[in-house]
Amino acid sequence: MTGKVYLIGAGPGDAKLITVKGRECIEKADVIVYDYLADIDLLGWARPDAELIYAGKQCRDHTMHQWEINELLVAKGKEGKIVARLKGGDPLVFGRGGEEAMALKEGGVPFEFVPGVTSPVAAPAYAGIPVTQRAMATSFAVVTGHEDPTKSVSGIHWEGLATAVDTLCFVMGVTNLEMIAHNLMKHGRPKDTPVALVRWGTKPIQQVLVSTLEHVVEDVVKANLKAPAIIVVGDVVNLREQLQWFDNKPLFGKTIVVTRARSQASRFKEALQEQGARVIQSAAIKTTALELFDEDRRIMDRVDQYKAIVFTSGEGVRYFFSLLKDMGRDARALGYAKVCAIGSATARELMHFGIIPDIVPTDYKAESVVRALDGKVSAGDEVLLIQPKKSRDVIPRELRHMDVQVDILRIYETQQDTSQQEVLVEALTKGEVDYITFTSSSTVTNTLQLLGDNALELLKNTKVACIGPITAATAMSEGLEIHVISPVYTTDGLVDAIIEDVRENN
Repeated sequence: MTGKVYLIGAGPGDAKLITVKGRECIEKADVIVYDYLADIDLLGWARPDAELIYAGKQCRDHTMHQWEINELLVAKGKEGKIVARLKGGDPLVFGRGGEEAMALKEGGVPFEFVPGVTSPVAAPAYAGIPVTQRAMATSFAVVTGHEDPTKSVSGIHWEGLATAVDTLCFVMGVTNLEMIAHNLMKHGRPKDTPVALVRWGTKPIQQVLVSTLEHVVEDVVKANLKAPAIIVVGDVVNLREQLQWFDNKPLFGKTIVVTRARSQASRFKEALQEQGARVIQSAAIKTTALELFDEDRRIMDRVDQYKAIVFTSGEGVRYFFSLLKDMGRDARALGYAKVCAIGSATARELMHFGIIPDIVPTDYKAESVVRALDGKVSAGDEVLLIQPKKSRDVIPRELRHMDVQVDILRIYETQQDTSQQEVLVEALTKGEVDYITFTSSSTVTNTLQLLGDNALELLKNTKVACIGPITAATAMSEGLEIHVISPVYTTDGLVDAIIEDVRENN
């Protein structure tokens, strides 16, 4: 049975600029063939069993030649596979998508084009440069800066292009910048025409250089600006002073490590990215379900008999309701029990299961939890506490001092996650990391174990940011200097605290 190949525009760099259809194709694909400019985060939507094949091509460094890629797509299609071919930008804007489609047509393999956001428009937009502007630029052209090297004569009509089009966007043109500037000036473009180069447009590592046709070559050499970059020529470049927005974000240019478990980190990661940060997701911990004992099952069977149920984390909420589902039950099993959520994130997680918590303590301190329960439970009442395998005993101890009967249901455990160890060590060794974040004591201890004996040396030039005093105390006990402590014990509070630290030190 013949499969199908989707030739997908992966967008200009920011993974969120993929189209809805592009993402759907990634999610259902048996095989994903991706190139150098396709953001690696896009692979996070792939099925766990999908085959991932890198076919990146950089200047003078080809993992696979084009003919090999063509043959690969045909072969996988003939195997009956659904193939997602991810190409940076749009597959038909200097993406060689047409060539791949021709090979598939000749091989008898069905295909579809899935257009993408193209970098000659998107990269300038993220630099605050519109390619058209009323009364300033009513036309624009996208031009290759790197023609087929086998051609004996250039196919670019410089004499017309130089003056007939208001805005020119060159792709793959950094190595040929001198030739481009020369030909434009030679054929009538004024030497003082504004020029911008946008490197890694739409990504947190974006760089923008503004110059003129006359001086752009020497300015690029001075700045040591390398490919990949879009070259924009025209008066619209001057609008950047008024319309610059992306690289004005408070955390733009900052690289921040998130050590939180991957299952919990997506919202935190997105909040940092929304403020312009480059995020390295290097989870130090992961959670797994624990096997239930007979006593645990008895607790689950009589869960509606408790006066109050206390959830200490969002993970606990998810594992608890997963157990209920396996038992063929849902939120109605809680009966009239008062529900306590420690922290706003835990409260939000409960709401996903239709539960609005009755009690949300002001902070994560055990004393606050006990005070919040005081008056809601009395001596002789039964309280159920949902916790991980390893947890502090302060809350159950204090409640028992009130003559409250406490049962503890330990349904998950935290383990060390070593999957991103190399990524973290490499980034710290290169001095790329501005902040490393810790959201719990376990993220501190597990990260330091990942880094080994050289941990303090690797972290000496990186600022340490912690949620709350308990996490900070653990970090200090391990010899770390603390630079940021969030007074609000949530990831949103930690983002705000980092922003404040950046503002104070800029």
